Amino acid sequence: MIDHVSIGVRDLAASRAFYEAVLAPLGLSAMLEREGTVGFGKRYPEFWLNARPGRAPVDEACGSHISLRAPDREAVHAFHETAIAAGGRDGGRPGPRPHYSQVYYAAFVRDLDGHLVEAVTFLPGGA
Repeated sequence: MIDHVSIGVRDLAASRAFYEAVLAPLGLSAMLEREGTVGFGKRYPEFWLNARPGRAPVDEACGSHISLRAPDREAVHAFHETAIAAGGRDGGRPGPRPHYSQVYYAAFVRDLDGHLVEAVTFLPGGA
């Protein structure tokens, strides 16, 4: 249903470096760069960063949230660990989320601008 998602970032170079590291465990890489924007994906750019240097950090109460599919539990852990090491903030440690479903396994981080980003995988047979 959704073809791509774009988010505004204050420092495009810093955010690109952050996301290059954080998205690698999920199999996404920078695929296309134009002035003021960079697109990440597997086969085509699905996740875009757009330079918005004058914007304030995202208010955590805004409710926006981006969830990206991870191939397995190990990738969820690598996503979270890499994000924290790269300057992101913990938004929910890796683990099962039985309140979503018995097979939902995810981690949440806040990026450099405060966006809530999730890596999720679905476990065979449940957590």
